[in-house]
Amino acid sequence: MKYIKILIILLFVSSCKNEPKQDNSPTIETQKLELKYAKGFSVTYFDSYKVLEILEPWPNSEKTYSYAIANNKSSNTIKPKDFDAIINTEINKIVVTSTTHIPALELLGVEQNLVGFPGTNYISSKKTRALIDAKKVRELGKNEGINTEVLLELNPDLVIGFGVDGVNKTFEVIKKAGIPVIYNGDWAESSALAKAEWIKLFGTLFNKEKEADSIFNNIEKEYNSAKEIAKNAQHQPTILSGALEKDVWYLPNGSSPEAQFLKDANVNYLWSETTGNGSLALSFETVLDKAQDAEIWLSPSYYKSFDQLEKANALYNNFEAFKNKNIYTFSNKTGTTGGVLYYELGTARPDLVLKDLIKITHPELLTYYQPYFFERLIQ
Repeated sequence: MKYIKILIILLFVSSCKNEPKQDNSPTIETQKLELKYAKGFSVTYFDSYKVLEILEPWPNSEKTYSYAIANNKSSNTIKPKDFDAIINTEINKIVVTSTTHIPALELLGVEQNLVGFPGTNYISSKKTRALIDAKKVRELGKNEGINTEVLLELNPDLVIGFGVDGVNKTFEVIKKAGIPVIYNGDWAESSALAKAEWIKLFGTLFNKEKEADSIFNNIEKEYNSAKEIAKNAQHQPTILSGALEKDVWYLPNGSSPEAQFLKDANVNYLWSETTGNGSLALSFETVLDKAQDAEIWLSPSYYKSFDQLEKANALYNNFEAFKNKNIYTFSNKTGTTGGVLYYELGTARPDLVLKDLIKITHPELLTYYQPYFFERLIQ
């Protein structure tokens, strides 16, 4: 009997040794995604998943959105209540809602994962338009009221949305259906390079962090190289921007990303000293008094020709830039269905925007460069 007891004890101890141990230790943070300019999001890496935080989905937001990105196996160890959503690392179907999201997908080579978009006619890219024409990307209506019936039928793994000043109710419906929604706040960043750095968010989602980092580093290098070239300019032309909308002239304030472009192009933007959020809203008389002799007029709203501009308001004739036909717009560069290329690609490629402005304002510095977005108004 004694030997039987000893044998039982030995067998028990042996079985305990061979039984795999339960890992009750906390998940360990390993590193954070390096961000040089962007302030609106962060990514933290743990040993079995990533945590994406959207810190500023829109200006003055009081809520931080937190997402766990994990594969099916590791997601079993994550507490759903700690996050706004758990996103699977295998994203095969995605819906985005702004044309500014399209270049990130294309630059990372995952545009074929796009299955739906609200307002497909606004998309200019030939590559994504080919997918739309092949019926691989469904029309989802308008961003303010997405066709949730079609979207739920598509059953995407993820929706990338945006909110101008708060939560979009349509996105709340989508979330209740179990589809994760991420609010992309690239547009709320304070500099052009910060906006462009949001490609790293898409890199994180598609496990292409190295590719996203390499793409952004090249954009940053090209931007800073152009900025250095602009410093060689011998003359800083005076710049007017914007146009009247009804009785109000809207133009960038001096601390805006648009004004930063002009500063980096080494020009004299006449409202560079102003600060604040949003655009300046001025009267025609105020603008005329300050900018009547401005040498160059940029981005005159949606007007594409001098004739359109003059018919809209004959008082535009008072500006020297109008008389000298020295007005430039990005509105004439469009896709086959009318989408303005600048509104799609300009955020992702600030280096091209800056080079355009340098070419216009200091043509002697970029002799062989052809503007990508901007061109003179049609005669």
